[in-house]
Amino acid sequence: MRTGGASTSSLDSSSTTQWKYDVFLSFRGIDTRRSFTDHLYAALKRKGIFTFRDNEELERGNYISAELLKAIEESRFAIVIFSINYAFSTWCFDELAKIVKCMKETGLTVLPIFYDVDPCDVRKQIGTFEQAFNEHAKRFKENTEKIETWRAALREVGSLSGWHLQDRHESEFIQVIVELILHKLHLKFSINTNSFTYKQKKESITKNLVGINFLVDELITSYLRLQGNNVYMIGICGMGGLGKTTLARVVYDMCSNHFEGSSFIANVREAYEKNGLLPLQKQLLGQILKERNIDIWDVYEGVNMIKNMLCQKKVLLVLDDVNQLDQLENLVGKHDWFGSGSWIIITTRDKHLLVEHGVDEDKIYSPNTLEDQDALQLFCSKAFKKEQPKEGFLNISYSVVKNYAKGLPLALVVLGSFLAGRTIDVWISALKSFKKIPKKEIVDILKVSYDGLEEMIKEIFLDIACFFNGEEKYRVMEILENCGFDAGIGISVLMDKSLLTVESGKIWMHDLLQDMGREIIRQESPKEPGMRSRLWLHEDLLHVLTNNTATKAIQAINLKGAGVQNYEAFPKALSKMYNLRLLKIGGVHIPNGLDYLSNNLRYVNWHDYPPKCLPFSFQLEKLVGRTLWDSQIEYLWEGIKYLDKSKCIDLRYSCRLIWTPEFSGSLERLYFWGSINLVKIHPSIGKLSRLTVFDLGTCGSFINLPSMSSKTEYLQVLNLCGCSKLREIEFQGILKSLSKLYLGIFPTTLYVI
Repeated sequence: MRTGGASTSSLDSSSTTQWKYDVFLSFRGIDTRRSFTDHLYAALKRKGIFTFRDNEELERGNYISAELLKAIEESRFAIVIFSINYAFSTWCFDELAKIVKCMKETGLTVLPIFYDVDPCDVRKQIGTFEQAFNEHAKRFKENTEKIETWRAALREVGSLSGWHLQDRHESEFIQVIVELILHKLHLKFSINTNSFTYKQKKESITKNLVGINFLVDELITSYLRLQGNNVYMIGICGMGGLGKTTLARVVYDMCSNHFEGSSFIANVREAYEKNGLLPLQKQLLGQILKERNIDIWDVYEGVNMIKNMLCQKKVLLVLDDVNQLDQLENLVGKHDWFGSGSWIIITTRDKHLLVEHGVDEDKIYSPNTLEDQDALQLFCSKAFKKEQPKEGFLNISYSVVKNYAKGLPLALVVLGSFLAGRTIDVWISALKSFKKIPKKEIVDILKVSYDGLEEMIKEIFLDIACFFNGEEKYRVMEILENCGFDAGIGISVLMDKSLLTVESGKIWMHDLLQDMGREIIRQESPKEPGMRSRLWLHEDLLHVLTNNTATKAIQAINLKGAGVQNYEAFPKALSKMYNLRLLKIGGVHIPNGLDYLSNNLRYVNWHDYPPKCLPFSFQLEKLVGRTLWDSQIEYLWEGIKYLDKSKCIDLRYSCRLIWTPEFSGSLERLYFWGSINLVKIHPSIGKLSRLTVFDLGTCGSFINLPSMSSKTEYLQVLNLCGCSKLREIEFQGILKSLSKLYLGIFPTTLYVI
């Protein structure tokens, strides 16, 4: 039972104390060291309560040690265990006097336990306590002040609210004590992130970590609660190397002592791949139940044991780096597997995995990369072993942080460690090299997400990494769809896997993920670009042309900016690229024309296309889209070409275009804007049943527009603005989908038949 009046030492008075221990145990060794005190110490330790218990050897001296006095000063709580022989120890009384002093000065909370003694004997100092003081009085005749200090301390602590063992079972008694300590620690360790004790504990745990304090505060205050009966199952999701594991570990270390049991299972993906689920289930149960030998015959039995043994326990469980649904289903299947107030924290690179398991989207935390200042500090801590760059290294350090690592903790640590102690010339050389061949330690970690993708989605990832980072999403999706990929689901999966984001309608991929993707392509043939599936660097294409090393391995070419130099070799190189499906290029002049393009081409975007027409041998069955802005084309082809898959032809600003061929198939968009010499438009255009956009803006040379029949029922946009010689337009029937008709300022007659 609890005894005495309440002791409510102010929690606020501790605001200037640097706590090191949660609990200080004061006891008489010969009475309880190997029995009650040992059991209490073990129970406190199991709950993660950091407890000071003096070594047995310390009591052999006559005077209390400075170490022990300091431990009292650095403790939040003192548990004083009064027993039969307690008062006979001057050591115990010196401890008690110090405890009372700290209770008044530093806010130490004191909790007495009356073990086989009557609380009244302690307060009134009778029985064995009276005998002890009689002996002390004889020994300290000349120091009566010390005796009075001990008496006052004994009266004060003996009058505090505490526990009287009486005839109770010790195990139950200890459980009550530990639960009260946990509760009081919860009050001291307020979830208010502005409280001193919260900040103090966080700072002690994150002392050598940079930029994580804000993330910890945000995660705990927005996604978790210590009080309440709900089971909180949350996810921490983001790309590899972002610091998800570190964040989860800090939260775990800060909060695990608030729970009846806790378990941190690191590297779930790796452990699962090596040994399956059974060892993970054993680890989970073993850590929470404090049992080393957990016997589980199979995964099914493990599930039942987790449900049955933990459903009444308030636990903190972290599953780190989860990548398969069955890992979640067999380790943390449902909320009701765990007791009220439990926290289940899952780190993963796959957002959809969390959603699939039933984690609410508003319970998925996606931390950002480090801000520039924090990123610089982390980098400098590795590169210079201090928070700021060494003299002469400021600009290049900023370059590493802002232009290469882009706030990714993994990259900052790896690069900082690699560059430490090296000269600035080596730094410059290394960074130039990393842009071509990124550090293996970074690639290996980032590549884990890529390795888990299906083949089609890998291809989409590589196309975006090599060609489309920062491009408009709708354009990228259109091109990928043209290439035969299911772009919608592919981009969605890549977003779920934290491999790209969509912001303001554009697709973005972290530069290091882009570098990783490009490194995958480089590794296809490290020394010969002609054997790689994708080319995006001018020097690589120039190498292929100059050395005549083009092969059928090349699937896609996308060059931005200035064109290549060796133009005459381009037709010959193209003739070897049998599997070329995507070609995006510009500024290439071919003096002798072009006689071959791969029949596997799905998408062509060639600015300033030089020949006057497409190659005669070029079959268009698979070609879905072609964009030939500013081309030198006079006509596309002669005769009939089957355009079963073609959706778009874009010949804007093709000033030499004279006439259009016969069109068929499923064309949806035709753009001839700025083709100022176009004089003849084939009548077949008026019968394209799937045509939605027909743009003839500023085509000032043609006179007659083919009659637009009712077959063009899907036509939405017709642009005739600037068609100065056009005098009449004939519509046969109602074009029910037409929503935009641009006629400009020129006199045109509209006929509807």
